[in-house]
Amino acid sequence: MLSKDMINLGQVRSVIREMFEYGNKRAAEIGRENVFDYSLGNPSVPAPEIVNETLIDLLKNEDPVAIHSYSSAPGDPTVRAAIANNLNKEYGTDFSAGNIYITSGAAAALSITFKALAEENDEFIVFAPFFPEYRVFIENTGAKLKMVKCREDDFQIDFEALKNALNKNTKAVVINSPCNPSGVVFNEDTISKLAAVLSDAEKEFGHPIFLISDEPYRELVYDNITVPFVPNYYENTIVCYSFSKSLSIPGERIGYILISNKSTSPELIFEAVAGAGRALGYVCASSLFQKLIPVCMGKTADISIYKKNRDLLCDALTEYGYTLPSPDGAFYLFIKALENDANRFCENAKKFELLLVPGDSFGYPGYVRISYCVSTEQIIKSLPAFKKLADSYRNGEF
Repeated sequence: MLSKDMINLGQVRSVIREMFEYGNKRAAEIGRENVFDYSLGNPSVPAPEIVNETLIDLLKNEDPVAIHSYSSAPGDPTVRAAIANNLNKEYGTDFSAGNIYITSGAAAALSITFKALAEENDEFIVFAPFFPEYRVFIENTGAKLKMVKCREDDFQIDFEALKNALNKNTKAVVINSPCNPSGVVFNEDTISKLAAVLSDAEKEFGHPIFLISDEPYRELVYDNITVPFVPNYYENTIVCYSFSKSLSIPGERIGYILISNKSTSPELIFEAVAGAGRALGYVCASSLFQKLIPVCMGKTADISIYKKNRDLLCDALTEYGYTLPSPDGAFYLFIKALENDANRFCENAKKFELLLVPGDSFGYPGYVRISYCVSTEQIIKSLPAFKKLADSYRNGEF
């Protein structure tokens, strides 16, 4: 009578959301200030002032009917052109409005892209650790998710493992850099090698293999780290982007799909994207927030706060004996649990009111994710709890 798969998805929240809801429950019981909730990647830094100023200006001065009307299904042509022009200026490309499809955030961008590409027996390769919803988005198309674990020493791509995973059914490879949950940036050497491996695989299997670059954290990098712009390295690239994290507007759900004009049949890919958007009901992203984009491109929230949070946590956790990869971007740490069972480790962390997310659903058991887009005050206040947790393991209490 009803879809069992959809019932299962509705009944079982993601482990991230489960921990977040537990945090809300504990906050009601003992006070929000006494719960150290590191579960959800919800930006704590306010949006730059230009966001609010622009919205007020639009609401005051634009046509009161037009401002809330439908745009074209792929997005307002002038906004799409503005995005393309900004990318061209930033990365030396030659995109046009025809390469851009505006979406309701990165989740819609990814869902549409997977739907546009997927055919029977197709496989999409993802690198673990990966954002758990990739599995939901991919399997919803009828395609198969295939996981390749990153190297544990630096969380860059294990190319031998990738080569073994590639086959005639590979439709696309998905990357997320800076990465949720590790915070690792795939450096230029990694992206160049990836492009070469995929180009060789295209020749071997006789069909395009797409590289889907999920980029909601593109601007959130520290210490002068550069994030390689993937379309400049590999022709069959599709970028899924969101303004949620750069502008601290995750609840507004606004982003875009970029189809490289060097890809195989970009016009046909765009039509498939438009068709997938239609099939999924993702047509015409928020008109108001589309109009915000041209004014705010290139702007970010104050990411220095995230860097401060990262440094505080990394320095303290390393001192306490935790192991973690170097997080160059985003606002996540991926630390090694102090026992093999990360789920049990997270349960023990709750005893100190530390809410951490086990890495199993990210495809990397034995690790936990810490989302440090919280107040610096919370981080400082939580450090003794992290130390007590480590001491408890060191003393054999768990």
